[in-house]
Amino acid sequence: MRAQLLTAHGGPENFELRDVEQPIIQPGTVLVRIAAAAINRIDVRIREGLPIGADLPAILGSDFAGEIAAVGDGVDGFQPGDEVYGFAGGVRGQEGGALAEYILADARLVALKPRNLPMREAAALPLVSITAWDALDRAGATAEDHILVHGGVGGVGHVGVQLAKARGARVATTVPSQAAAGIARSLGADDTIDFTREEVADYVRRLTGGHGFDVVVDTVGGANLDKSFEAAGFYGRVVGTAGRSTNDLSPMHAKSLSLSIVFVMIPMLYGIGRERHGRILHELAELVEGGKLRPLIDERPFTLEQVPDAYRYLESGRATGKIVIDIV
Repeated sequence: MRAQLLTAHGGPENFELRDVEQPIIQPGTVLVRIAAAAINRIDVRIREGLPIGADLPAILGSDFAGEIAAVGDGVDGFQPGDEVYGFAGGVRGQEGGALAEYILADARLVALKPRNLPMREAAALPLVSITAWDALDRAGATAEDHILVHGGVGGVGHVGVQLAKARGARVATTVPSQAAAGIARSLGADDTIDFTREEVADYVRRLTGGHGFDVVVDTVGGANLDKSFEAAGFYGRVVGTAGRSTNDLSPMHAKSLSLSIVFVMIPMLYGIGRERHGRILHELAELVEGGKLRPLIDERPFTLEQVPDAYRYLESGRATGKIVIDIV
């Protein structure tokens, strides 16, 4: 099969398209012929040397959609020809990754894809959707909450807005422009905040009467986490999806805030909770089929041969929504 192999840590120029051996089916796994894969910022960190990646040369990428080619012993619920999507591979302890024509995946990390989505849109959902789902679960978000999602047209953010609305909450989100505000509203956001023009204190006053938000989902991290503490109300719940930073926790103490961090790779890295990821993918498919969730896909297409360019585009910050690689 053809695959993009990362041959050295560093920039996207270290990818090399090669012919490699197709994975061999194993008990508890499914072999998936990949139609489309999505790339994520965690892949960039792995490419740069984050020590959760497999030994090099390695195939990166965890998000995919495709068709089952073979089913291993002990696997129920799947058969060859099923159209599936999943979040598997691309890290140490996993065989291969999604930037290839086939992937051998733990069957617990795969689900039947939404019937009303084409492959490339289904491939965009797994990582960001499971992350957003975990964030709202960790916050205990309910219909009674006023929720702020930072990054409403980003990968995790655009799903977070939709999942929060599916729970019945009132949702505000930050965006970089009026054009992005329109997209966020089309996804269900009740209120939008142009973070380039409005300070935290101003939008907290405008949208919450100065009380602050019950739940803040921070998909940006770094200094933005400080803004999340500022935006939260007393006893608020802050959940971060990018927590590799140093921050002053004094505002948390002053408001008696809680802080949770979501690291969605744990089930793949340590074998903990893989069944739960499969169940979430199943429930996400039901939400998609019910019209409550849709992926936001950047309009620029890429092929397997163009993976280095796709990563350059991701790192440029110009993409709106997810970047998808067409494998076949």
